[in-house]
Amino acid sequence: MNALKLEDGTAIRAPHHAECDFVVVGSGPAGAAAARVLARGGARVIVVEEGPYVPPEHFPEDAFGAMALMYREMGASVLMGRVPMPYIQGRVVGGTSVINGSISWRLPRSVYDGWVAGDAALADAVPWTALEAVTDEVERDLNIAPTADDIAGPKNLLMHRGAEALGLEHRPISRNVRGCRGLGRCLQGCPEGHKLSMERSYLVDASAAGAVILHSVTVTGVDVAGERATGITGKSAGGATVQIRAKRGVVLAASAVQTPALLQRSGIRHGPVGQGFQCHPGASVTGFWKEPVCMWTGATQGHEVIGLRQEGLKFEVLGFDLAMVASRIKGVGSAFSAGLERMAHAVNWGVAVRAAARGRVKPGWGGRASVTMDLHRDDVAKVRRGVRIMGEMMLAAGAQKVTPGVHGWHAEVADRAVMARFEEEGPLDGRAYPMAVTHMFGTCRMGADRARSVVDLRGAHHHVAALHVVDSSVFPSNTGVNPQTSILALSTLLARGMAG
Repeated sequence: MNALKLEDGTAIRAPHHAECDFVVVGSGPAGAAAARVLARGGARVIVVEEGPYVPPEHFPEDAFGAMALMYREMGASVLMGRVPMPYIQGRVVGGTSVINGSISWRLPRSVYDGWVAGDAALADAVPWTALEAVTDEVERDLNIAPTADDIAGPKNLLMHRGAEALGLEHRPISRNVRGCRGLGRCLQGCPEGHKLSMERSYLVDASAAGAVILHSVTVTGVDVAGERATGITGKSAGGATVQIRAKRGVVLAASAVQTPALLQRSGIRHGPVGQGFQCHPGASVTGFWKEPVCMWTGATQGHEVIGLRQEGLKFEVLGFDLAMVASRIKGVGSAFSAGLERMAHAVNWGVAVRAAARGRVKPGWGGRASVTMDLHRDDVAKVRRGVRIMGEMMLAAGAQKVTPGVHGWHAEVADRAVMARFEEEGPLDGRAYPMAVTHMFGTCRMGADRARSVVDLRGAHHHVAALHVVDSSVFPSNTGVNPQTSILALSTLLARGMAG
């Protein structure tokens, strides 16, 4: 029996009305953490999720099936600018936690100190000791621990070898899993339920305390009477209007893209809402080994290089299913066949860049969000350095050749000396690099100054009472590391303040 208390929006075909104490918009880490705290505090909580509920046994085996079922816009959402870049968001009960690589990082102290330097009041409102204590709880709750060698598989151990050869600090990735068998299916959802994503953890706890998860309902607006949020209006997948009255508060946890778009769509445009968008753009490099590696097996993302994190560079092993790997093979006919024959020998590693660029989120056409940003020249220089280091690491780890995938440079490189020159010879035009965006922040920043922030340091909207934001849009900046754990920790602290 499912431990979640679910209501299915596909079955709602007539106007639907409900009442609660708090309505939480979004069921990913931020929403799940807030719902858990509020429900455990005795509040009646309804969590509204746009996507469907999908049990583990129904997770598609191939990436394209998963994208169609559980990814927003089939994984084809695009950040627009001089360098268009796709970004990935989950659209399913559990949010992006269902389809991410399970990477779990504590908020770095250096990032927190940067936030306090920009807003001294944050040190009292969100003390470092309190944040650390809640993070300890999150790590215990989600069984966060380093990836074991017997689960990692060859692709992850190769990064260990390459980092050692270059003298770079590295480590197994800590992940929120229990009983992982290294199936390599994280990005499609773990079919055995071993990933402790939100629908397997925090939402279960919230439901046990009485919270209801209403899925397959799109929230179209936050309702405001006077200067107070009173609830939300939405539309069910069954085609009916949904109205939920919230006596104590509306909690937005829909992401740094969807939350500011919803606020603006609702006419709540106070402060720099939608401005200050930040993210981690990234690029990947492919290496080929003589022996089969089979990058679709082993922990999806099990090893990382952290020695250059202070430069804004973080390296991770990537993992894709067979269909995705095959889709990346170039050519037709015999060339495509040759690519299929060698795909078991290929490995992808990625670099995530803590970019300085800032962008903007606005409501887009058809209920979508519009995200725009232009990379700084220094951001592209970081990407270029990251590509060079990945290529060198691969060759040092025994790769026969690497394909940097950079327009206007060598298609294949087999010599470390040649790869080392890339940092000087490679282009500084971002359009030469195929890139994607992960981890988005800052579009509803928290702060003491109403002119420079959207919510206060408790996550409460500066101008609309009973309206709260708890997702990564409140972060004052990007973090340079995977934010799931810090989102859970901060949302938990903010929700405890709401609960009184």
